[in-house]
Amino acid sequence: MGTFAFKLPDIGEGVVEGEVVEWMVAVGDVVKEDDPILSVMTDKATVEIPAPCDGTVTKIIGDAGDILPVGVVCIEFEVDGDGNASASEPEPEPAVEEKPEPVAEPEPAPEPAAPSESVSTPVAAAGPAVERAPGTKPLASPAVRQRARAAGVDLYHVAGSGPAGRISHADLDVHLSGGATRASASMPMGSTAKVAKTGTEEIKVIGLRRKIADSMMASYSTIPHFSYFEEVDVTELESLRQHLNATRPEGAPKLTYLPFIMLALVKGLGQRPECNALFDDDAGVVTRHEAIHLGIATQTDRGLYVPVVKHVEAMDVWTAAAEMGRVTQATREGKAGVDELSGSTFTITSLGRMGGLGATPIINKPEVGILGVHNAKDRAVVVDGRVEVRRIMNLSSSWDHRVVDGHDGASLVQLLKSMLEHPATIFM
Repeated sequence: MGTFAFKLPDIGEGVVEGEVVEWMVAVGDVVKEDDPILSVMTDKATVEIPAPCDGTVTKIIGDAGDILPVGVVCIEFEVDGDGNASASEPEPEPAVEEKPEPVAEPEPAPEPAAPSESVSTPVAAAGPAVERAPGTKPLASPAVRQRARAAGVDLYHVAGSGPAGRISHADLDVHLSGGATRASASMPMGSTAKVAKTGTEEIKVIGLRRKIADSMMASYSTIPHFSYFEEVDVTELESLRQHLNATRPEGAPKLTYLPFIMLALVKGLGQRPECNALFDDDAGVVTRHEAIHLGIATQTDRGLYVPVVKHVEAMDVWTAAAEMGRVTQATREGKAGVDELSGSTFTITSLGRMGGLGATPIINKPEVGILGVHNAKDRAVVVDGRVEVRRIMNLSSSWDHRVVDGHDGASLVQLLKSMLEHPATIFM
């Protein structure tokens, strides 16, 4: 038997380090070549690292949230044969962030000896459960934690059968199927037991959530934002949208408002080129772009991503709708590549059915503007001195006041308003 020391591979052009998001294996696990072992977040994307060989995990280097340089040994396997002794030479230490020493918590007071009803009784998992020391945080994946929160289950009361007591979905299933506790069984028929909850959960800000936090902080702390709001009568646009959907070609996507807004932005940004630009703070240079590459803020179960529809200026409404659907779907499924998640010159963020009257979207740095789209609602408005029911949509926008003057940002929104209220002008 030998040792195979695996170094974090080169995972992208120009990438020199990666943040550990999640280990998918633990010490003692037996893996096969190409089994997923590690998820790493770089500046460009999240990458899943496969096992380089068959073997048993003997050592893991780096916890979730740690930064590992490319080329450092991150995991070791016991393998048949001699392994790769040369890879076991001393490696640079991982660039682990300084962490404060944990404050020791007092030992919990012993339970009174007098008989009493237990509020919650842990249910043994299917398999050898591992006892956790008092105060020890239960180990579980983010998916298990989310499911437990949705079910109102405190993971401190769930027995884990995985390595080091790690709680799996199966363990949670066993706990959930454990039936009523003795306390609830003694309640009167039709009553619901109310339990005071004292548990807490610490969630480490790592991976995409850390990148979002860093990006938002960099944007909001360095860009002097100003926001501008407007309401738009999209009654005629709604009529056109419904007509086109009813007569759309076979295989064509169903149209929402966004493809029309994308095409209106092409015309609007063409007239206000200062809004379709990137600002390099360090160099003090604004680069205006002829191409319209629109970022579409997309919520996924992993966090917020901004896939990009490129060269919208060369698209018709059907192509724009199809490409937007393609990149957002790929993003939600975790299949979007680096090229599809970078290169935007302006961003649209849609609150969709959540609606809202207004918002102050944060600019996707180094862009200089962002447009927020709210849902459209039927409202009573005054038209030519009489009250009519019209379909109204609110728009919110934010601008980098170092580059975009208030007049310029407001002018672009007014151009959009005019085109969306008279949709034929979008195509003229």
